[in-house]
Amino acid sequence: MLLQMAKKTVLIVEDEMIISLMLQQMVIQMGHEVVGKATSGEVAVQEALETRPEVILMDIRLQGKMDGIEAIIEIQKEINVSVIYITGNTDQMYKKRVKETDYLDFLVKPITQHQLSHSLELAS
Repeated sequence: MLLQMAKKTVLIVEDEMIISLMLQQMVIQMGHEVVGKATSGEVAVQEALETRPEVILMDIRLQGKMDGIEAIIEIQKEINVSVIYITGNTDQMYKKRVKETDYLDFLVKPITQHQLSHSLELAS
């Protein structure tokens, strides 16, 4: 018997359309629900507060003035949410800054469905 992972609500924050669509496909194929998508930190904060997702897949470098880390800091002031950072940037400055937030995992692009599935399993 296979154990079915509990369905989670997910907000995708990614400014590259193709990657955003790929993440959405993966999340849906795993049986979870995408409750919103955003391309900037500012919109991510608004979406998160409106939809109150259980998990946020957050790119760090985004369109707009607010990056993903700043957005998560603002979001976590208001709601308790699991965060999975997904980034193409492994700069040490970003790695140091993400430690200022409460997050589950830090994945480097390109990611696989297996990696994402494992990270989503960590979300409570």
